[in-house]
Amino acid sequence: MAASASPAASPPRRRHSHRDDDSPRRRKRRASPSPPRSPSPGADVDRRRRSRASPPGPDRRGGGGGDAKPSEEKENGHAKPGRDEESDDRPPQRARVSDGEEDGDHRRRRARVSDDEKEDGRRRRRARDSDEERDDRRGKRDRERDSRRHRRRSPSTESGSSPDERRRRRHRRDEGSRRRDDRRRRDDDRGERRRSPEKRERRSPEKREPTPPLPPPPPLLPEMIPGRTGGIYIPPFRMAQMLREVEDKSSPEYQRLTWDALKKSINGLVNKVNATNIKNIVPELFAENLVRGRGLFCQSCIKSQMASPGFTDVFAALVAVVNTKFPEIGRLLLVRVVLQLKRAYKRNDKPQLLAATKFIAHLVNQVVAHELVALELLTVLLENPTDDSVEVAVGFVKECGAMLQDLSPQGLHAIFERFRGILHEGEIDKRVQFLIEGLFAIRKAKFQGFPAIRPELDLVEQEDQFTHEISLEDDLDPETNLNVFRANPNFVEDEKAYENLKRSILGAESSEDEEGSDAASDDEEEEESDEEEDEEQMEIRDRTETNLVNLRRTIYLTIMSSVDFEEAGHKLMKIKLEPGQEMELCIMLLECCSQERTYLRYYGLLGQRFCMINKVYQENFEKCFVQQYSMIHRLETNKLRNVAKFFAHLLGTDALPWHVLAYIRLTEEDTTSSSRIFIKILFQVFIGPPGHTPTQ
Repeated sequence: MAASASPAASPPRRRHSHRDDDSPRRRKRRASPSPPRSPSPGADVDRRRRSRASPPGPDRRGGGGGDAKPSEEKENGHAKPGRDEESDDRPPQRARVSDGEEDGDHRRRRARVSDDEKEDGRRRRRARDSDEERDDRRGKRDRERDSRRHRRRSPSTESGSSPDERRRRRHRRDEGSRRRDDRRRRDDDRGERRRSPEKRERRSPEKREPTPPLPPPPPLLPEMIPGRTGGIYIPPFRMAQMLREVEDKSSPEYQRLTWDALKKSINGLVNKVNATNIKNIVPELFAENLVRGRGLFCQSCIKSQMASPGFTDVFAALVAVVNTKFPEIGRLLLVRVVLQLKRAYKRNDKPQLLAATKFIAHLVNQVVAHELVALELLTVLLENPTDDSVEVAVGFVKECGAMLQDLSPQGLHAIFERFRGILHEGEIDKRVQFLIEGLFAIRKAKFQGFPAIRPELDLVEQEDQFTHEISLEDDLDPETNLNVFRANPNFVEDEKAYENLKRSILGAESSEDEEGSDAASDDEEEEESDEEEDEEQMEIRDRTETNLVNLRRTIYLTIMSSVDFEEAGHKLMKIKLEPGQEMELCIMLLECCSQERTYLRYYGLLGQRFCMINKVYQENFEKCFVQQYSMIHRLETNKLRNVAKFFAHLLGTDALPWHVLAYIRLTEEDTTSSSRIFIKILFQVFIGPPGHTPTQ
């Protein structure tokens, strides 16, 4: 195909005359060969068109037949170098061939072409023409689509389009080009599938070798027993079965399994401990081999405290209980916490420093750590005060200040003097200064709200506790080798020794628990009897109406202590009244009003507020009106005037309906002097004197 596209393979054109070939300019050009020119795109297009128009032949396929055309040996008017040895001596001349000779030569060459080559040429030509036609059709469709898109887009919108519109158009163009590439790729793949197997082999001779299958996973057991589980979960029943199957109890494999079980058990117990179940967790913890897993216990406590600083007092209480039986565990944990504090202080890690100081503070409260550790730590934090160090020191004093006040009051006084000096210097932030002022207020209140030990966590007597005294300047060994498994040659003997120790510890505790359970049962019986007596006493108090008297006292004090009626109404509404006790509130309000020397509008406004809030109070005030009018002759003149003005205010403000006046009968037999005075004052206040507008 490449040979057919070259211009040298095409027959000579007839428009060149012999006169042009023999011209001096032509001879000069043939004698001095010019450097090859770079083909232009237009020339390439013309050459392709000429190659398509020229008939296929052996010269176009580059087959190299017997006779060669003169145009094949000479290009652009000069001969090819190295093609003819005799042409070096003669000047290059163009062979003059007549038209008849050229046609005959061409016919002779075409006659020598085999039928197979002709068929092959036709097939190639048809495939090329179909590809070109498909490309032309695709290009034509793309051009029509682009033209339609340009016609839809007006020049004004194109010129004044926003960046978003330009971005969307560019995205559409890219999407269209991508789709065209996909179509071309699909067409190429379809053509590749249509090719014969021989051509496909010639096109892609290399074949991919199939990937070998993956090796099967290694079995879990028993190869995994000697070493670590490697993150593989083993169910508890399977672990117990593995422990039973191991015959040699002193083998490293058995020790590894027991070590993993011990680690899981200690972590589980430490994670689920709280103030409620700590008394139940302690016996389970002592049932594990804490001598062998002391490193695991300390590590689990520190990690859990870092994750949950709010449970620091619970972890400290757990360590205090363990410290009474195993003092070396308490010292190891204190050493690791101090090292963690020093490491966080050097790295300026404030969250880790806060957690470590809080743990040390509660260890001081539980008397596991000496108070000198706390004073030394405060001295280091306040030596070169910064905002963070002073904030950490304030939090530390809040946690253990109550215990330091009892154990070392002079040391705590010196620390507060240092706080006062920092406050007077004023070099720290305002927020931290407010923290120091708040700390002084807490000290003045004797650390109320910051107890050293909560009652439910006070499990150890101070006489039974072992106190450890260490310094921040000492070289401390964290004994990190206790956190990893190591085979023990005396494993069986150590396990038996701890079994005896565990029996002695838990045996004493079990007896104490039994005694405690008996005492608890006795206490429960006493509490039940006390509850029965209390119920009987409650019945007695109910019969004497003590609760009613207390309710009236509360209402009276609330009314008399309020500044205005709004405050009184707000406070009275907060009082929890049982159904039916609303009447007591109305009676107390009316009695308080009658006890005044002169009428106060305060009571009328308060009664009006309750009538507007709930209709129950309105009905109760109607009953009070009827009751007071029936007993009006028993009231003194001052009380009578105040009660009349109170109800006149309620009627004047529509707090009471007017149908309450139906209870009044204006006859000589049904009225008395007191009732007539009550009616006169009621209407004088409600309607007013002549020329006065009614009270609204």
